[in-house]
Amino acid sequence: MKLIDTHSHLFLEEFDADREEVMQRAKEVGVEKILLPNIDVTTIDALLQCCVAYPDTCFPMMGLHPTSVDENYKEVLKMIRQQLDSRDDYVAIGEVGMDLYWDKTYKEAQKTVFETQVQWSIEKQLPLSIHCRSAFDEVEAILKPYKNEARGVFHCFSGDLDEAKRMLAYEGFLLGINGVVTFKKSILQQTLLDVPLNRLVIETDCPYLAPVPFRGKRNESAYVCYVLQKIAEIHQKEVEEVSSIIIQNTNRLFF
Repeated sequence: MKLIDTHSHLFLEEFDADREEVMQRAKEVGVEKILLPNIDVTTIDALLQCCVAYPDTCFPMMGLHPTSVDENYKEVLKMIRQQLDSRDDYVAIGEVGMDLYWDKTYKEAQKTVFETQVQWSIEKQLPLSIHCRSAFDEVEAILKPYKNEARGVFHCFSGDLDEAKRMLAYEGFLLGINGVVTFKKSILQQTLLDVPLNRLVIETDCPYLAPVPFRGKRNESAYVCYVLQKIAEIHQKEVEEVSSIIIQNTNRLFF
């Protein structure tokens, strides 16, 4: 069984003590590639060091996370763009988007930052890894003018069927499914009954959102296999068949 974790923060300090063991466990369950989305300027060095340490497995993204947007966003965006221009191995613009769940102070700045990075993705012909929390109307309004050009993944999707349909109306986008799908009270299991497998990729978002049976503990890329197994169960298909479809989806979008 082959697996790709399309969203992992393996470079964070939560893994400093045992990153090698985490990588080995991922390899043992069939994880062949791990995609690393950037957060802000403070995480760039750690992210790139991780890619140097595991060049055949870890692949970098570059972007500015919406919760890192503040009054200095113009200068920070310049630095992010310099990083993006400095290498030709970035597989996506990410993690980008909008997050109005905790704080709306920089709502307008988030809009500007997100649209700027959408434009970069089209210019660079790279997919987007979109973080969208309590902000889909705003995200959709920004994406709409670029509907026929932009492509990417709505990372950490956990919504209902109506939300899924709205997102999948953007034909160049897939839904990123993680450990939330294994949670007992998650509506995502019902939603995915009506979402075709060719519109899905899988992820962990580690160290966050560990799937059952590890819920509440540190997540890691090896646990992406539990996400795949749950999707196969929902669609009543063999795990190997689902794995093959999702690998094709992932490679088509990112590689």
